[in-house]
Amino acid sequence: MPRRLIAVVLVGVVAVSSLALRDPRGRDAQARLRWYKGNTHTHTLNSDGDSHPDDVAKWYKQRGYAFLVLTDHNVLASVEALNALHGLDERFLVIRGEEVTDRFGDKNIHVNALAPSRLIAPQGGTSVLDALQRDVRAIRAADAVPHLNHPNFGWSVTADEIKQVEGLSLFEVFNGHPMVNNVGGGGVPGLEEAWDQILSSGKLIYGLATDDAHHFTRPEDPTASRPGQGWIVVRADTLTPRAILDAVERGEFYSSTGVELRDYRATATEITLEIKPTAFSKYRVRFTGRNGRLLSEVTTTSATYRITGDEGYVRATVLESNGAKAWTQPVLVRR
Repeated sequence: MPRRLIAVVLVGVVAVSSLALRDPRGRDAQARLRWYKGNTHTHTLNSDGDSHPDDVAKWYKQRGYAFLVLTDHNVLASVEALNALHGLDERFLVIRGEEVTDRFGDKNIHVNALAPSRLIAPQGGTSVLDALQRDVRAIRAADAVPHLNHPNFGWSVTADEIKQVEGLSLFEVFNGHPMVNNVGGGGVPGLEEAWDQILSSGKLIYGLATDDAHHFTRPEDPTASRPGQGWIVVRADTLTPRAILDAVERGEFYSSTGVELRDYRATATEITLEIKPTAFSKYRVRFTGRNGRLLSEVTTTSATYRITGDEGYVRATVLESNGAKAWTQPVLVRR
């Protein structure tokens, strides 16, 4: 696997931030970086979806997505034919994937494998943590990028378990399926609170938004798992599987359920984002640090947070007045 660029700001010493967008290949490569909208969790009739892969690919392409990962349960399908039909250089790409679907007792352990070299069998284990760790290792052994899906589905995977998993740097902070308990309940934290617990332990993990689409033929059904609920926007230099996944592993993306950013930058001294506003919407930007502490809140479409050195980490959440959100990836802060 490629070397990962860890998102850390060392205040007063050196700054290396995954979202500072300082490409290690130099200034010319940085100038070529573009934003690519995509979804990393989608189903077809190859497992429990209701539509053919061809129809699924067309749905995303027609709505302006740049890339799509097909992640059917314990199935790995070829995408060469789909790319021959629908792929366009720098405009649309289908990436193959698999939702490695495992269990321990009544707990659901689902980990997406992005661009695996082979089919990956669920590994099982002696506990939720053991099975999750085994699955992540198997995904890495298949040259793929793992991301943990919907931890609160069936109240299956806790923040304490996630923070102990080696080789896992991605999890879903939002999943568009209507039964995954994103906001928590009954004493179980929502996924944003769990994210802060994991980050506060010192583990760096990035938060994805996905739609987990199953149902493309029931657009008005509120009980359906519909497409277009959540996505990521990746900053990379080209639209290829390797470039997109390398950027995702470096945290060079933001996640959204409807908010679009014009830009996001992080340096040794400050973090700045700019929202692309829509008519009739207003926005709040909340910068969060260690233990979920609110560091700053602004109500403008441009927001800057100046790093002091005691934050532990800084991440931003954008809240739109009609319910949409966006999340930037955390930058660890070390004095």
